[in-house]
Amino acid sequence: MASNTTREPILTIGYGLRPLDDVIHLLLRYGVKYVGDVRSVPYSGRRPEFSRDAIDKTLREHEIRYVFLGDALGGRPDDPSCYDEEGHVDYDRCRASSAFEAGIDRVVTAYREGHSLALLCSESRPEDCHRSKLLAEMLVERGVPVMHVDETGELVEHGDVAAKLRGPQMSLVAEGLGRSRRAYRAA
Repeated sequence: MASNTTREPILTIGYGLRPLDDVIHLLLRYGVKYVGDVRSVPYSGRRPEFSRDAIDKTLREHEIRYVFLGDALGGRPDDPSCYDEEGHVDYDRCRASSAFEAGIDRVVTAYREGHSLALLCSESRPEDCHRSKLLAEMLVERGVPVMHVDETGELVEHGDVAAKLRGPQMSLVAEGLGRSRRAYRAA
């Protein structure tokens, strides 16, 4: 197991419309050695190169290890108690689940052991994804610094992303950080 004293922040990245080669380039640019896939369903019909087996193989070719974390840290949990009456994921309910807690513990342990880790999802803009609203918020609460690779490929402090989410524009979108933007299943 790798260990260092500088402890790089945990990164998050979404692929969005980026080609896989661009994602790989960004991961290498930022020194990522582990990718934690936080998609609940790690498959894509439109972007098959990002499906679980394909991305795992490609990452290995670049000496980056793929780890599936979507069962514990995905934005669409299997646990029906994580959803509100309208079918939105309620992030407070997610935080209370033992699976989520175990997943966060795993990421915190990786950070403390000095592993360079990026959490991967599909949304390119961090403010549109549970990786900022749920995962980064919880990690920061636990003392783990988080930076997001934004849609332009630059690093953005989590505090700046959270400020956008809590800013005046979010008053138009009622829940902000508290739940998913979309409803996924009826209660």
